[in-house]
Amino acid sequence: MEFTGLSAFPFTPITASGVDESDYARIVERSAAAGVDSICALGSTGGYAYLSAAERARAAALTVAHAGPVPVIVGVSAIRTREVLANVAAAQSAGAAAVLLAPMTYQPLTQDEAFGLFEAVDAELSVPLVVYDNPVTTGFTFERELHARVAALPSVASIKIPAVPTAPAEARARVASYRAHLPDSVTLGVSGDGTAAAGLTAGCDAWYSVLGGLLPAESLALTRAALAGDAGTASTLSARFDPLFALFARYGSYRVAAAVAEDLGLVAPGTLPHPVRGIEPAGRLAVAAALAHAGVARPR
Repeated sequence: MEFTGLSAFPFTPITASGVDESDYARIVERSAAAGVDSICALGSTGGYAYLSAAERARAAALTVAHAGPVPVIVGVSAIRTREVLANVAAAQSAGAAAVLLAPMTYQPLTQDEAFGLFEAVDAELSVPLVVYDNPVTTGFTFERELHARVAALPSVASIKIPAVPTAPAEARARVASYRAHLPDSVTLGVSGDGTAAAGLTAGCDAWYSVLGGLLPAESLALTRAALAGDAGTASTLSARFDPLFALFARYGSYRVAAAVAEDLGLVAPGTLPHPVRGIEPAGRLAVAAALAHAGVARPR
C-alpha cells in the first residue's frame, strides 16, 4: 500500500459487553465508500487501550471485512512488548495491510527502550509498520535521532507526527526537521486535525485523521486540495471545522469523536468505556453547533 493521502481513523463504539459490531461496521463502510486511501483501526479514537486482546483481534477482523478494497492499518500498541507482539500476530492474521505502533508508558521509557520495542516488532512483521509519535496520549517523546534509528528498520514505511504549527513557514521548517532524519522511502503523516491543512501543504504525504473516520468525504476534499498544492482551498475547508477543532483541544478528540458519532446517528449514546465519560450537555450542544457551522448534515 501507499502511505499517502487520507487515512481515516474510525471511532470504535464500546459497550459494557465489548465492541458494538454493527455500528462499527457501518462506520468503517462509510469511510470505505467515500474513497479514503486507508483505514486505521484501533488508533487512539479507536479506544484500543480499553479493549482486551480478543476484542482487539475481533475489531481488526471486522475492519478488514468491511473495508472492501481499502487497505487497513491496525493499531497494535500496548504497555508490554509481549502484548504488542500478540496484537501484531492477530493483526496479520486478520489481513491487515500494515500495523501502527506507539510506545506506551507506565514506567517512563528511555529512547533505547523504545527502539528495542520497534526492533522486536520489526523482527516479527510481514507487513509494513507505521510509527505513531503521540506524546500527549502516550507520555513518550521521540527525539529526532530515535526517528532516524527507527526509520532505518526494514519494515518502517511511515511516521505519524504530532500537530505542526499553522504558520506556513513554521510548518515547513517543522516538516523539514523530520525529513532531515529520514530516508526518502519513509513518508510523513500529520495528525492533530486542526493543523492537517498546514502539514499537508508544508510537505507531509498523508493525514492520519480522526475527522476522516467521522466525516470522510469532507476530510478527503481537504486532503486532495492540500496535496494538489491548493493551499487556499485546503485552508478554507479546514476553517469550517475550527469550532470542532477547538472542542478537540478542550475535551480531547476521543470524547468529541464519540459526541460527533452520536450526533450524526452513527452510534448509540454511551459508547465510551468506563471510566471515560462523555461530554456534558452544554458541550454536546457545542458539538452540534460546530457541525452545523461546518455545514455537516446528518446521514440519511
